[in-house]
Amino acid sequence: MVVPVSQPQRHRQPPETPSRIPLRTLLRVASVACGIQFGWALQLSLLTPYVQELGIPHVWSSIIWLCGPLSGFFVQPLAGHMSDRSTSRFGRRRPFIVVGCGSIILSVLLIGFAADIGGWLGDGETKTRAIVVFVIGFWFLDMANNATQGPCRALLADLTGKDHRRTRVANAYFSLFMAVGNVLGYATGAYSGWYKLFPFTLNSSCDINCANLKAAFLIDVIFITFTTYISVTAIHEQPITSVHDAINQESSHPQEAFFWEMFGTFKYLPRPVWLILFVTSLTWIGWFPFILFDTDWMGREIYGGDPIGDQKYSEGVRMGAFGLMLNSVILGITSVLMENLCRRWGSGFIWGISNIIMFLCFLAMLVLSFVASKMDYDSDGLPPNGIVIAALVIFAILGMPLAVTYSVPYALVSSRIESLGLGQGLSMGVLNVSIVLPQVVVSLGSGPWDALFGGGNSPALAVAAVAAFASGLVAILAIPRSRPEKSKIRQ
Repeated sequence: MVVPVSQPQRHRQPPETPSRIPLRTLLRVASVACGIQFGWALQLSLLTPYVQELGIPHVWSSIIWLCGPLSGFFVQPLAGHMSDRSTSRFGRRRPFIVVGCGSIILSVLLIGFAADIGGWLGDGETKTRAIVVFVIGFWFLDMANNATQGPCRALLADLTGKDHRRTRVANAYFSLFMAVGNVLGYATGAYSGWYKLFPFTLNSSCDINCANLKAAFLIDVIFITFTTYISVTAIHEQPITSVHDAINQESSHPQEAFFWEMFGTFKYLPRPVWLILFVTSLTWIGWFPFILFDTDWMGREIYGGDPIGDQKYSEGVRMGAFGLMLNSVILGITSVLMENLCRRWGSGFIWGISNIIMFLCFLAMLVLSFVASKMDYDSDGLPPNGIVIAALVIFAILGMPLAVTYSVPYALVSSRIESLGLGQGLSMGVLNVSIVLPQVVVSLGSGPWDALFGGGNSPALAVAAVAAFASGLVAILAIPRSRPEKSKIRQ
């Protein structure tokens, strides 16, 4: 239960129905997504190329990302469950948000200074120790992101209660701030001169690319501190006096429990929720290869560069980051229009159409890769402007379906699953299962799958295109457009 900061606390036990929270308060609470996504954008745009610069082969780079879905499978349900039942005097969600954002800060510092730490520990030509520090920081960052996002989403669900329209608005705000964070993060990743603002980042263990990465993450530390403060001071959560009160407020269903009992709740899910989870899984099978290899695809297959010491590859990575910035601009615009689109056409239809657009974009990437491989580049080795512009247009268009992916599934699950009596933290964990399982499959399989067909990123993108097309058809044909009816499962 949460109330605006300006309202006094008059009751020891929170009422069952939350008061109507002003939209400006929802906007402030959702702003934490901007800081979180700023660092996530840096991670997505720069770290897959960076791990290859450290000496990790392309075939293994996707394995590094395996921690994301694994930590999402375990950490996010744990954080959601603990926040549902937290009796902290600071509230249920805000302590988890603060600790999670602090952990993100620690993680990005480990990643940024991995080469320095490796040098201090005795690295030479082979950066074994730097790789170990990087992987620890990378995995810890994924865990921190997952531990933070669940309580953030659950806090917005707490604020909107059973008002389905305001739930969609809150999730659209969250998606909007993710877009703003993406724009700022990708713009930061696309610029190559940040190390000049922090001259100490450039040293014998850390070249210009490494120093630029380090400086970008230092900017992220400042930014996430600022947005976290804005978010957690926007509201005052009335403390739950006991775990029993928390259970009574959020759930009357005996199956609510920690993640090892979470699968017991799946048998209570109605058919529409199962369809949402199925479409979510297919959608993320489509998205994850693109998220893993977007800037690497630009550097390798459009610019024709090699990750090891090739300036063409670095230029391609920065151009890819610029494309992702354009992607985030479109994502933000789409997020603002999301409520009206879903109200007019239905959430399932909008979701399905967006996934068909995603399929067409991945198909265009495959065609562009083939065309680029058959072209003779100029004497300077750079691709023709037409090829680069086409790639940037594809990246930008993908912002539309990404906005839907970041918003619609959460709103659909939140509005349908509350009738089961599950806490919002655990309901986000249930949805997260359908996100992380396909990511595990993609993380384990995309590198060997690409190697099986001669390397490059096209094989994984082909799988992504098929999954996007299938998910679009299921969403259009099977997910109801109207508001869900109340479930009769609640006891």
